[in-house]
Amino acid sequence: MKKLLILALAACMLVFCMCAASAEGTRTFVDSTGREVELPWKLERIAVSGPLAQNVVFALAPDMLVGIATPWSASAGAYLPSEYGSLPVLGQLYGTKGALNLEELLAADPQVVIDVGEPKAGIGEDLDVLTEQTGIPFVHVTAKLSALDETYVKLGELVGREEEAAVLAAYCRRVYDRAVDIAQSVEKADLLYITGPEGLNVIARDSYHSEVIDLMGNNVALVESPSSKGTGNEVDMEQLLAWDPATILFAPDSIYDTVAQDETWQNMQAIASGRYSEVPEGPDNWIGFPPSAQRLLGLMWMGKLLYPEAADYDLYTEVAQYYELFYHCVLTREQFDALVAHSAL
Repeated sequence: MKKLLILALAACMLVFCMCAASAEGTRTFVDSTGREVELPWKLERIAVSGPLAQNVVFALAPDMLVGIATPWSASAGAYLPSEYGSLPVLGQLYGTKGALNLEELLAADPQVVIDVGEPKAGIGEDLDVLTEQTGIPFVHVTAKLSALDETYVKLGELVGREEEAAVLAAYCRRVYDRAVDIAQSVEKADLLYITGPEGLNVIARDSYHSEVIDLMGNNVALVESPSSKGTGNEVDMEQLLAWDPATILFAPDSIYDTVAQDETWQNMQAIASGRYSEVPEGPDNWIGFPPSAQRLLGLMWMGKLLYPEAADYDLYTEVAQYYELFYHCVLTREQFDALVAHSAL
């Protein structure tokens, strides 16, 4: 009996030691590039590689962030919980708005840096080099608007929040599929998406930033070399007048407020007839820029704006649910009304 008791105690101690080793040890995560990355068994401190990743990861694990890639927009304070407004800015891995600050990154002491988006050429090698340089694992999780559900499933596996990720994934799948159904059931509206302080830039069809626009409308901005930049392709007024769509959407930083008083712009049918709107922004541009998860808001907004009979949902209810799930805030009716104040056609 004594011998059995000793054996039982030994077995318990072995199980305890194995559990302790697992809890304090490492695990292998296979990222979207197929790289096998060794990570701590439990993640508590994470960083992100850029604004797209920042937006996507914030929805799932805001409390794990030790820093952000780029400063939140000026309007973010009205929506995001206050504790996330003072996170250090660590810079971004790709793009032109500030390189990744390795010194700040090391000081923030993340257990992993997460890159989210389309896999750029050579990204695996880039992340391997950074991992070797810093001693911090870098991983990539691919994100496409049409498959954000898969992105969140992968992120849930990465950060250990599978149940929370499943809720976000289901939301993404529902909103995207409904938008596709609406787009396929209507005659798409001819439209332009105009950006820039002079209103002389367009988001061209089939460009990196045009996915929402191309899905929900007939984007008439056809150019030889679509720009991959968020500012789009620069054109001239003659070209805009030649395209002359029935509907125009203006970016939040463009000239929506002045076109009604401009004789040149009045030569465009969309302006003359009042069929133009300004894309909502707060804390992010709903159409993109960054081209991240908030583009789901753009899908819902454009569906209701352009095809109200086919989009049989209450936009405030849908948007408020997004803000609760992805921004962790309660969106009031007054805030919503302010966001869509320039949305009527």
